[in-house]
Amino acid sequence: MSGNEAAVFDKVGKTYLLPRLGRPQPLEAVKGVSFGIRRGEILGLLGLNGAGKTTLMKLMAGLLAPTSGTVRVLGSDPRNPETRRRTGFLPELPYFYPRYRPAEALAYYASLSGMDRAAAAPAVASVMAKVGLAPHADKRISEFSKGMMQRLGLAQALVHSPDLVMLDEPASGLDPIAIHDMRVLISGLREEGRTVVLSSHSISELEKVADRVVMLSRGGVVSCVESSAWRGAEGGLETLFMEAVR
Repeated sequence: MSGNEAAVFDKVGKTYLLPRLGRPQPLEAVKGVSFGIRRGEILGLLGLNGAGKTTLMKLMAGLLAPTSGTVRVLGSDPRNPETRRRTGFLPELPYFYPRYRPAEALAYYASLSGMDRAAAAPAVASVMAKVGLAPHADKRISEFSKGMMQRLGLAQALVHSPDLVMLDEPASGLDPIAIHDMRVLISGLREEGRTVVLSSHSISELEKVADRVVMLSRGGVVSCVESSAWRGAEGGLETLFMEAVR
């Protein structure tokens, strides 16, 4: 792993055992995946349902262990507690204790990253303003819409100022204005020097924000393209993706 890489997948495989008719059946979700993520870039993961995007995210976040191969994040095993403090992860379907108010939930997640109360309070206020939740500070999470839950999920991924941010379908449930705001925020993370890994079904969103896109199909990498490639291609990223997966 070079000093310019935030994360590296080296021949990574992940197999789940699914119960079927009382006997575990293997499902190979990721197979032989190798690629690196450069520090300070926005890398998109693009693929159809079941292509392996979420599994790769969870491997990077230290929530899963690979069945084969190795994953390195910020120079270490992603399951290392210190490494996890330097990463932030937004799952596709974030969940929070419904009786909490947003600041309470964010303070809890800040504490999990090792922040004390004195440091957490301004960090929570800042990230709530950044994602547009400040006007909803007095609401309980049980009152939140899906879009507000997504904003809160993004806030918990950012509250501790991680070096690497992983966002699994961050625009899910957001209206067009909120999607635009999300895009601006993600671009701002790159300007701050953070590395962002972004999984999305939306080709148009990845076209607008990503520096590079890794294309996945049936658990494997089928192509990796720079933004200059789709900006110069007729039909853009969609054409390159269709050529890669068909």
